[in-house]
Amino acid sequence: MTSTINLEGKTLSSTIAKLNAPLPQAFNPRLSSESDLSITPTPTYNTQVQRLADFETLTAALEYAASGIAGYNFYDAKGNLRSVLSYDALRQNARISAQRLTGLGLARGERVAIIADTSPEFVELFFACRYAGLIPYAMPVPVNLGSHAVYVQQLRGMLEAGQASAAIANADYVGFLREAAEGSQLLRWFGTPEQLGDFSVSDMALQSNDPDEIAYLQFTSGSTRLPRGVVITERALMSNLQGIVRHGLEIRSGDRCASWLPFYHDMGLVGMVMAPMVAQVSVDYLATRDFAIRPLQWLRLISRNRATVAFSQPFGLKLCTLRVRDSDLEDLDLSSWRAAGVGAEMIRPDTLRNFAEKFAPAGFDARAFLPCYGLAESTLAVTFSQIGEGFDSLRVDAGTLVDKKMAVRLQAEGRKFSEFVNCGRPLPGHTVKVVDDAGLELPDLRVGSVLVQGSSIMTGYYNNPEDTEKTLKPGNWLDTGDLGFVFESDLYVTGRRTDVIIVNGRNIRAQDIEELAEQQPEVRTREASAFGITDANDITTIVLVIECRLTSVTDRQSLTGRLQRLVYMAFGVNCLVELVPPHTLPRTSSGKLSRFAARQGFIQRTSLADPLSAESGDK
Repeated sequence: MTSTINLEGKTLSSTIAKLNAPLPQAFNPRLSSESDLSITPTPTYNTQVQRLADFETLTAALEYAASGIAGYNFYDAKGNLRSVLSYDALRQNARISAQRLTGLGLARGERVAIIADTSPEFVELFFACRYAGLIPYAMPVPVNLGSHAVYVQQLRGMLEAGQASAAIANADYVGFLREAAEGSQLLRWFGTPEQLGDFSVSDMALQSNDPDEIAYLQFTSGSTRLPRGVVITERALMSNLQGIVRHGLEIRSGDRCASWLPFYHDMGLVGMVMAPMVAQVSVDYLATRDFAIRPLQWLRLISRNRATVAFSQPFGLKLCTLRVRDSDLEDLDLSSWRAAGVGAEMIRPDTLRNFAEKFAPAGFDARAFLPCYGLAESTLAVTFSQIGEGFDSLRVDAGTLVDKKMAVRLQAEGRKFSEFVNCGRPLPGHTVKVVDDAGLELPDLRVGSVLVQGSSIMTGYYNNPEDTEKTLKPGNWLDTGDLGFVFESDLYVTGRRTDVIIVNGRNIRAQDIEELAEQQPEVRTREASAFGITDANDITTIVLVIECRLTSVTDRQSLTGRLQRLVYMAFGVNCLVELVPPHTLPRTSSGKLSRFAARQGFIQRTSLADPLSAESGDK
C-alpha cells in the first residue's frame, strides 16, 4: 500500500509504517490473567422502561439503551471479569470513534472491515461505523494455530469481496491484516483501535441513519465458494430483532444473556450482541477460544450471574456434555436458564437428550430447549419453536425418506428411522414453504427445498448479482439451500442440498452416514464427515472420514470393516473409510464441520485424480 492520506498534520502512511515489523510465526492472543476487582458487571434489572426493539435503526436503539444501566460484560479464560461496557459508555465511545472515522475522508456508505475478537473494541467500532454512516462487516479470528496462510487468504478474500476502504484489528491480529492487505487497491487505511485513537476527532456532525440504508454486511461462513457478503438493511435488521426478542424469546424484565458465540457469526452478532441491546438486557461474554478449551466456564457464567437466555450451536452442547466432569456439576445451578436456544446447524435429538441428562443434576430443565432455524440471508432468525415447551421431534421411516422423499411417520418399532427436530414456526411477517425441483409447493411431510419470504430477507449479496439472482427467486423468495418438510405448520430441516450424496440414483443424506460412525464406541470424539467423490466416468463413491484415537492396526481394520458393512446394510452402497486423529476434521470460521474442506483434504492426502483407487482405512 503506497497511498498517503493527510489528516490534520498526520499521515496515515506513517501509521502504516509502524506495522511493518516482522510477523510473528505463531498466533498468541493476549488474555488478561487477573480480574480488576474495582469493576462490577452491569446489573440484570434496569432502571428504564423496557422497549422491545420498537426502533427504526440500530443507533436509535442504542440512544435509548444508553439511558439505562445495562450493558456488555467480558470475562477471561478463568471466569474473571476483565472489562465492562455499559450501553451508555458504548454510545459515548462509538460516537467519538465515529468522528475519527469521518475524519479519514471516508464517504457515507463505504465499507469498514473489522476483525471481530470478543472485545469491547469491536463492539464500539461496529457501532461507530453506523454513527458515521459507514457499513461495517466482521471478519473472523484465526481458528487454529496451523492456519496462518489459510487465514490470511480468507481475510484477503473478504477485504476484496467487501471492497473495504478501511480495516481494523487489535494488536494480536493486525499482523495478519497487514499481510492480507498487501497489494490492495481499494484499502486506504488499516490499523488498530489504538492507532485510530491517535487521530483527532472531526467536528463533522453525525447524521441519523435511514431505515433503508445498509446496516452491515454479514459474510457467510461456508468454504465452498468465494466469500459472499449478505447485504442487510436497517429495516430488515430491526424487523428480525423485533421478531427475536418479542416472539422468539419473549424477552422480559429480569432477563440476562450469556454467550460464547463468535461476534463474526450471525448468531453471535445479531442474536447475542444486537438483540440484547435493543431490549436493554445485560450480557456476559466468554471468548469462543476460551469456551472451546473449557466449556465449563460458560455454564459457570450462567450459574453465577443467573442468566436466563443463552444460545449454542449443537456442537457446543456436545462439547459441554463430553468435557464437563460430573464432579463439576455440584457447583452449578442452571435452574435460571429458561431459553436454551439451539441452531445454526443440523440439530440432532440425541445431542439435546444427552445434554439434558448430563446437566439435570445441576438444575437444567429440558423444557428450556428452544430449537430454531435461521440463516444470514434472513438477517438471522426464520423460525422458533414454542418457548418453555422444550424440543419436539419426529421419527420417520428411513427407507421412504430416501426413496420417495416422503417423511412417513414411524408406525412400528424395529424399522430403521430418521429423527428430525421441530424447528417451529416462522416469525411474524415471514413465510416458509417447501417446493419440489420444479418450484411447486409441496404438501405436508413431503421433502423438498426450503424457501423463505419476509421482511428481514437480504437485498442480495454485495457486488455479486449472479449469486443474488440464483438465491432470490421471483416474488422475493429466498432459496435457503436447505432441504426439509413442513408438518402441522412447523418446519423440520433434513439437511443441505449439497449434503445429499446421489449414488446410483439414490439420494443419501450425509448426516445419516455420519451418525452410523458416531455411534461406534471407538469414535470417542463423535466427529465424522461423509461426502461423495465422482470420478471421470461419473461414478460416485461415498467417503467417510472419522476422528479416532485407535493406534492398533488390527483395531483400525476392524472398525473400518465394520463401518463399511454398516453403511452397506443401511444404504446398499459401498464406501471408503479413512481414520484420522482427533481434531483433524476442518471447520468453518463459525465452528461447523466443513464437508467441503474435508473432501478437499481427503483428495489432497490421497493425491489421486481417481479417488476410487484409494485404499480404505489406515491412511
